[in-house]
Amino acid sequence: MVENLALRQQLASLAGRRHPDIRPADRVFWVLLRRSWSRWAEALAIVRPDTVVRWHRAGFRVHWNWLSRRGKRSGRPPLPLEVRSLIRRMASENPWGAPRIHGELLCLGFDVSERSVSRYLRFLPRTPRANATWMTFLRNHRDGIATMDFFTVPTAMFRVLHVLLVIRHGRRDVVRCSVSTSPTAAWVAKQLRETFPFELAPRFLIFNRDAIFSAGLTATIRSMLMEPTRTSHRSPWQNGVAERFVGPVRRELLDHVLVLNERQLRQLIESFFTYYNVDRTHLGVGMDSPSGRPVEQRPGVTSNVVSFPRVGGLHHRYTWRQAASTG
Repeated sequence: MVENLALRQQLASLAGRRHPDIRPADRVFWVLLRRSWSRWAEALAIVRPDTVVRWHRAGFRVHWNWLSRRGKRSGRPPLPLEVRSLIRRMASENPWGAPRIHGELLCLGFDVSERSVSRYLRFLPRTPRANATWMTFLRNHRDGIATMDFFTVPTAMFRVLHVLLVIRHGRRDVVRCSVSTSPTAAWVAKQLRETFPFELAPRFLIFNRDAIFSAGLTATIRSMLMEPTRTSHRSPWQNGVAERFVGPVRRELLDHVLVLNERQLRQLIESFFTYYNVDRTHLGVGMDSPSGRPVEQRPGVTSNVVSFPRVGGLHHRYTWRQAASTG
């Protein structure tokens, strides 16, 4: 009877197939039959007896693993989500390995081992470090860089006026805006001496390849302990800070006025220069002004916002003012 049961089970596995369809229930059947019937190997035809022995040993391992783990948590406890987020943040913001991150976590009061931090770091994607990017490199050096450039302004009588601008990269503040009808290298040198007296000169001064920036002017710049740095041919993007200033000057000032003479342009430029440094907010300095504009808090419930004209009314600055008390 047991032999007939074994043959029927094998026929069911081969029904309509060239190869047997052996399911987990079939494996369990042959493992139990091996333990209860001594002639099981003689009735077995769909697989070799060694295969049934391997099934039995695999089931034995699964059984004892289940017994050993029942009622217990295996392995180390998982790191809390807050700790994992901090590890990911520290690894992306710094060129640190597991020891440095582990030290920071200990200083924050987290009880975690360095080995756990190291294991978690292996699963993080390899991204460029924040301090290795160009933006971080420029932030670390921009306080020692200044730039100068010229732009032209036509007058109502078709004369051409030249405007020299000098800008510091650190806060994007304009430190010089001078107007001339016929600038020379000596005139530019005089403007630079007045702009950077004594030891206030930056480490590098960037300018283009205009003929006015001659070898004599370059020598003067070096005598002021600045390193002259010329941009490449037809590469205005290498002097981007100066180019970005010229755009707002034209869009926010010169496109709305008719320049009559040099004196009027100087007054307009100085007015816009003050507005640009003191009042105008800039994305490049965190929506602050180059000179620093403190955030105003509303002084009271009855206070309201008032405006002050700048650049002849082309722009305005807004501030809080306490309303006059009535009664």
